[in-house]
Amino acid sequence: MDFKPSPAVESLLERIDAFMAEHVYPQELEVMRALDDEVEPGVPYPQILVELRAKAREEGLWNLFIADDEHGAGLTNWEYGMLCEQMGRSPVAAPMSFNCAAPDTGNAEILIDHGSDEQKAEFLAPLLEGEARSCFSMTEPEVSGSDPTTLQTCADLDGDEWVINGHKWFTSGAVGARFAIAMVVTDPDAAPYTRASMIIVPIDNPGFNLVRPVSVMGHDGGPGHCEVRYEDCRVPASNLLGDRGAGFVIAQDRLGPGRIHHCMRAIGTAERAIEMMCDRANTREAFGGPLADKQFIQDFIAKSRMEVDQARLLTLYAAWMMDTEGKRRARQAISEIKVVAANMVMDVLDRAIQTHGSLGMSDDTPLAGMWRFSRMLKVADGPDEVHKMVIARRELNRAAKRAEAGGASANGSGDTEPQVAAAPGPGA
Repeated sequence: MDFKPSPAVESLLERIDAFMAEHVYPQELEVMRALDDEVEPGVPYPQILVELRAKAREEGLWNLFIADDEHGAGLTNWEYGMLCEQMGRSPVAAPMSFNCAAPDTGNAEILIDHGSDEQKAEFLAPLLEGEARSCFSMTEPEVSGSDPTTLQTCADLDGDEWVINGHKWFTSGAVGARFAIAMVVTDPDAAPYTRASMIIVPIDNPGFNLVRPVSVMGHDGGPGHCEVRYEDCRVPASNLLGDRGAGFVIAQDRLGPGRIHHCMRAIGTAERAIEMMCDRANTREAFGGPLADKQFIQDFIAKSRMEVDQARLLTLYAAWMMDTEGKRRARQAISEIKVVAANMVMDVLDRAIQTHGSLGMSDDTPLAGMWRFSRMLKVADGPDEVHKMVIARRELNRAAKRAEAGGASANGSGDTEPQVAAAPGPGA
């Protein structure tokens, strides 16, 4: 493993850093306010973001998440992960500026991998061109989001149309989106992991009823995390994404890279928090000297630095595993980083807020907003507890196989483990 960036990636990192310094950081708070004030049905982005996105595209900082040269920058997962870290320093404004924000990234990836030519023309092209946003409609309020075998929303094939009925929420980004990719039950009597399919549903379709943006930690503005009711919602049979019954396979294809993106952005958020914590400690005086001289502040900073560096190496390793050995072989490492990065960023942000005192609790710095945004990572894309359960089961299965083999090492964990799917929160 060699995580030294290539000259091309090094250049992208420098260009992203320069763009953010010149355009993103100075307007960060305005972007957040404009998202709340201007986004509405038919309006995917506020004007300030429209202008930022045009500048980013002119500078070639566009669709960097796509792994092929035809649609994007052709970067590996670990290479793009480094760019994600840079963008995570402003976790809302920067990814949206570069057309690299969830859930559009994950939706674009599965449209590239599983979409028909017609679906790519109608739904993928507007995403990649920056003309539209999308949303991912999976989580349901009546059942556990971490156990997708319990999904209840159904789609029945009636002639050449799917008729969808059900109740979803945390359909992230639905306000102002053009279409949803909905995970729905198409074969209720099939085996647990072949019951569901993915179906593309235009937002303006009759029967797609956006009930409300769900208030999340006091915030319900912008693109939202929305409650949706599908009531006899009819879409063409051709809107089936991939094969019938392949919903779980497609969901896993979508979530693997997304977890890398989320984790590396969390590392970027934590890096910015450490910088802010150090600046505050060096300039703020209390009890006869700078905070930087206080042992407990030094402990905050030392722990934060160690935790961030550990999380980065583990995340890059998981991404490298995906690139070299495939998503299936990387599952254990992906589950590990999902837990490690989500907890690390919250710990670092908490220390940075504490170092800033009352200022840290306000929105006069980005810290409180980053804390609110980052908290979902412990729940989204599979809650920590489910990932820990899966990690433990794999280890226990390996131990059982070693015992059966008389102590010889065993690799792999069998196929009996639960699938970890997207829980409430933005999908990647």
